[in-house]
Amino acid sequence: MANPGRLLFNPNTYDPRQFDPETRRLLRALIDWFEGRGKTKLLADDLDAVWVSDFLDFIKRERIFATFLTPSEYGAGDPNKRWDTSRNAALSEILGFYGLAYWYAEQVTILGLGPIWQSDNSQAKARAAAQLEAGGVMAFGLSEREHGADIYHTDMVLTPATDDGVVFRASGEKYYIGNGNVAGMVSVFGRRSDVEGADGYVWFVADSGHENYELIGNVVHGQMYVSNFRLNDYPVREEDILCAGPEAFSAALNTVNVGKFNLCTASIGMCEHAFYEAITHANNRILYGNPVTDFPHVRASFVDAYARLIAMKLFSDRAIDYFRSASRDDRRYLLFNPVTKSKVTSEGEIVVTLLQDVIAAKSFEKNTYFAEVARLIGCLPRLEGTVHVNVAQILKFMSNYMFNPAPYPEISTRNDPADDVFFWAQGPARGAAKVQFADWAPVYEKSLDIPNVARFYEQAGALKELLATAAPDADQQRDLDFILVVGHLFTLVVYGQLILEQANLLGLDRELVDQIFDFQIRDFSAHAVALHGKPSSTAAQQEWALSAVRKPVVDADRFDRVWAQVRAYDGAYAMRP
Repeated sequence: MANPGRLLFNPNTYDPRQFDPETRRLLRALIDWFEGRGKTKLLADDLDAVWVSDFLDFIKRERIFATFLTPSEYGAGDPNKRWDTSRNAALSEILGFYGLAYWYAEQVTILGLGPIWQSDNSQAKARAAAQLEAGGVMAFGLSEREHGADIYHTDMVLTPATDDGVVFRASGEKYYIGNGNVAGMVSVFGRRSDVEGADGYVWFVADSGHENYELIGNVVHGQMYVSNFRLNDYPVREEDILCAGPEAFSAALNTVNVGKFNLCTASIGMCEHAFYEAITHANNRILYGNPVTDFPHVRASFVDAYARLIAMKLFSDRAIDYFRSASRDDRRYLLFNPVTKSKVTSEGEIVVTLLQDVIAAKSFEKNTYFAEVARLIGCLPRLEGTVHVNVAQILKFMSNYMFNPAPYPEISTRNDPADDVFFWAQGPARGAAKVQFADWAPVYEKSLDIPNVARFYEQAGALKELLATAAPDADQQRDLDFILVVGHLFTLVVYGQLILEQANLLGLDRELVDQIFDFQIRDFSAHAVALHGKPSSTAAQQEWALSAVRKPVVDADRFDRVWAQVRAYDGAYAMRP
């Protein structure tokens, strides 16, 4: 059985033995840097909206972004440089644990690097590697005030130029661009003025220090610098152009495929720190002569929050294995990726709400990390595409996943020190409906001895029956309000599959798995009831919805033993003052 004390990240005991010595050293150095600064400084900088310059000085000194974000091909022979999703996820979780602003500086650097590493522009790649080595950060200039991240429309226009060495002059604004205040290379998406349609798309790099780059300001109040900038006849040279035409469109989507995974690990880190504060506070607070945690509803909230948080980690860790094993012949990551983005981050919001309902007024106090988490946890489901956008993506895979399995070799745990080069060669961003999956049913059938897994498996089978006998008709498929509920039901089946796979790989406590599927059953039932109430649901669908509702298997002794795991975290970690 996996050691319950090792399930949550704890800076005091963290020992990532799965990684190579230099990775372990850098992760430990990062933790020690935050702990050395202390909680008072961490929270004060958040409240005062202080730009994370001291953090970036540390990153430069230790060459962390250079080591973690440079593919080995451009590592100049440094054996520690590679793009390794396993260790990148660990880095992201740690940054989320200490503050979303620190994570954000890394996140938008990853996005900014996406079009560069995908391009055939060796000069731009060499510049990026050099800037990372020098401690620089990047930015991703896709979003605009009028169009959001709508790739089909952009008002960044590149006009052909006749200047010496200049092929285009770029003009237009970008909005909501992280690191746009300091990035040496800003990957910018635009369109040519002289070419219509998809053939006119262009990715190019700009320098935020250039005189034709106008920094208008920060569109949020916080440590994160989320910039609005304008290019005024910015000179674009041949060596600045990354890709053009349909390849530029694919580069945008494929970059988001790489970048948005980090939102789940940030959410996990934030929830873990909030969890430590909440259990330590609640388990030592006396109310009406009793510890707060003696109240049954408080224990229920803590157990639910803990089960959901462990599930977030299980799914995300297992998804890493699929990402790292991806190829043109195995694109299952295209489903698991939007699930990590939409489902895991939404679960993070639920976890924080459950904890906040327990600690109540304490969650607003300025000397708690919890107050920062409560304010910012909602960002993650709403960045890199809303939950609705990602669930709509998830629906593209539903038919093949549920009804049309294909054989695949077993995917093992992937924490080996390999360079994940496929991320930069994903190919055209199309064909999602053709992606096939291994049969999901055997994964559940291996664990039918766990009562709530067995009960949830009944619900998963019921969903398959709905799709076979009373599937959404053409009008319902165009009704996003209706079809998104179906998407949430389907997501739960996918979520449960990878949770079970990872739990089996870890030898996780079966009672904790049982408790996880307790909430899976309740959530499925809630979405079934929501489908029943939709205006366009048919009589057959309404009948199905009520028949799919289940009550989790109740086991008071199991609950008490999981509660004992939760209570053991009381005092396990508190950030140094």
